[in-house]
Amino acid sequence: MTKRLTAAALLAACAGLAGPFAAARADKAADLKAVASTIDGYRWEFPCKDAMPETPKEGADCVSGLVTGDPKKTDNFAAEKAFGGEKGKRYKVTLRFRGVVEPMMYKNGTKDGDYFYIGGEPDNGTYNIYKISVSSPKAHYYLNRQDKVGHKIFTIDYTKTIEIDGGATVSFLGDGQNGRLISNFLKLVVTDVKPAPKPFNGQFVQMDVVKVAEAK
Repeated sequence: MTKRLTAAALLAACAGLAGPFAAARADKAADLKAVASTIDGYRWEFPCKDAMPETPKEGADCVSGLVTGDPKKTDNFAAEKAFGGEKGKRYKVTLRFRGVVEPMMYKNGTKDGDYFYIGGEPDNGTYNIYKISVSSPKAHYYLNRQDKVGHKIFTIDYTKTIEIDGGATVSFLGDGQNGRLISNFLKLVVTDVKPAPKPFNGQFVQMDVVKVAEAK
């Protein structure tokens, strides 16, 4: 009887300790995720200039709402964000990419899954480029890779883990290249991503930080 009571007491004590340890792990995970707060939720947006038709034509394109002059020079946007964390430390950052995009081809890099492309350069002069770059360790990535381009539109929803050093600069680039884009003629909606439940009038990608861990 005494042995059973002792074992029960030990189990109760362990259960009592597990709570604080679990809370500490959760706090650490939250603290690590906070170092990526500056890039969490970033959006690439290519809006159509005109309102979405009630019944869009299959394969229809539209004039880019970004253009303010020469369509080959002003159909683009860029942003830079300072990544948090400690200098001298490297972090593994898991990112989730969701959106509605057109296809684009890239070359001289490495295909990673259906849409993600590591390094390389664009291999077409008219379709939309979605790009993220990291200053340290120096790297860049593309988000809408396909084997061929064409008048099609599709949703993406995938996660990838990249490495970012503490204090690095993370750069974002969207380049439509020619002042036109494939419209959201299918009225595609990405669940739980604004403007859901309505379709976005154009194309977009939203990038959310899922997890951050120190690289070993």
